[in-house]
This record gives sequence, C-alpha cells and structure tokens, in this order.
Amino acid sequence: MKDNKVLISVAPVDAADKVNDPEKIAADVIECAKLGAGMVHLHVRNPDGSLTDNLSHLKKTVDLIRAKSDIIIEISTGGVSDLTIQQRCAPLSYDKAEAVSLNVGSVNLGDAVYQNPIKDVKYCVKEIVKSGKTPEVEVFEIGMIHTTLELAKEFKMSSPLLFSIVLGHIGAMPATMEALIAMRSFIPKDMLWGITHAHRVNNDIIEAAIALGAKTVRIGFEDSHHVDENTIAETNAPMVEKVRGILTAFGKVPMTPDEARSYFNIIKRG
Repeated sequence: MKDNKVLISVAPVDAADKVNDPEKIAADVIECAKLGAGMVHLHVRNPDGSLTDNLSHLKKTVDLIRAKSDIIIEISTGGVSDLTIQQRCAPLSYDKAEAVSLNVGSVNLGDAVYQNPIKDVKYCVKEIVKSGKTPEVEVFEIGMIHTTLELAKEFKMSSPLLFSIVLGHIGAMPATMEALIAMRSFIPKDMLWGITHAHRVNNDIIEAAIALGAKTVRIGFEDSHHVDENTIAETNAPMVEKVRGILTAFGKVPMTPDEARSYFNIIKRG
C-alpha cells in the first residue's frame, strides 16, 4: 500500500450521553463511512449510556451499521466503570467485533481514576490473543508504551503493534507538540501509531501527528464535539469530512476498510 493512506476512526458516542439510540448512532456512522471513515470505535452500553457487559444493545447498533456499511467494527474493552476485567472483555466473544481497544495502565482522567492494574491487563491481553482480534493500544503516558512492549514479549500479540497516542485528558499527557513528539519517540520505528486528541478544540495536534507519520486519526463525540475552533458539530460526519480535508492538504487519502484490514492485520468478520 502507498504510504499516503491514513485510517480515519470515528468514536461517535459521548460518554456523558444518557440516551444510547442504535438507529441514530448507526445513521451517523454510515454517513461517516461514506465520507471516509474506515473504522468505528464503540463501547458496550445500556440504553441509558452506562457501560455494561450485556451485548444486546450494542448488537442492535452494529447490525444496523453492518446492513449498510463495511466499516471496521472496533469495540472497547475499557472505559471508567465498576465492571470487572472479565466483564470488560465481553466484546471478545462477539463475532462481529474485528478489533478492540486495549488499555495497559491506570491514569487520572479528570476527577476519575481509570484503573488498569497489571494483573487485569495481562488477563485482557491473553483473552485478546486467544480471540484473534486486533488490539489498538491506547497509551496515555510514556510508561504505557514501555509496558506494552514488555507485554508483547510475554504474549504473542499481533504484529506490528498499533498504538493510539491519547493526549488532552486532565491529569494525563497534555495536548502539546512536546508531548506528542515525546510519546512518538518511544514507539519503535517498526510499529504503527495514531492520534486521539481528547477535549480537542482545534486541529493543530491532529495536523502535527499526520505530518509526523500517524497512520490513524480518531475523531468523534467521545473525544470532542468541535469541527474546528469556530464550529460545533451536530453529528460526527462533519468531523470526518474535516479530517479528510486535512489529509488532502498533506497529500494523503483515507484508507478504505479493506485497505485498513490488510494494513493493520485485522481479520474481517461478520
């Protein structure tokens, strides 16, 4: 594949939402896919938006998406909640989940503590490897990159590893050029990485990450409602369109779902 292709991933659901509507989410994701999104990042939620290990509501959303789109389905094994690690790993049994997010360390996220003790992390990694699904490792601090590399030695994780550098959460790495460059410098050159900018207002960090060689860009209501400094999005689609325009300015284009499956070693399912 040419080196000018980047995966746009959309995380369409704000964690603060108290209504989780499969029809509304699916319609938004399908439009995002038409505009260039190659992956959708979802959590397992109840109708009231709370995290759960009950997959029934998620399955409704995915079935609606899959009926009209071939976008890659990525399900989170994380999120701040009281779920056990076994409950958090429920998506690994879902046949339509193609990729999963993986969190390898604890971190402050605003007033919350996102707890990922190493024994839970190892359980999750072992189950991910067993499932054959491709992990995207969300790293909030430099130490998490080191932890992932150590885990890769212990477990037969898919290769090359894919990291998502997460910046901008209160209590974690700030969304600055210095932080981005520092995080990027700790990821081995033969591995893949992308950018997630929490609480994003403008696109400066996304543009910088693309210039530095990011292979994934995640946008969506889970992280921010801003298209740019002057525009708040009513759906996720304008943000995808904005990122596609940024890619074009850098001489790059969005990966299709099948291109991304091939590039990131994701097995097509469902």
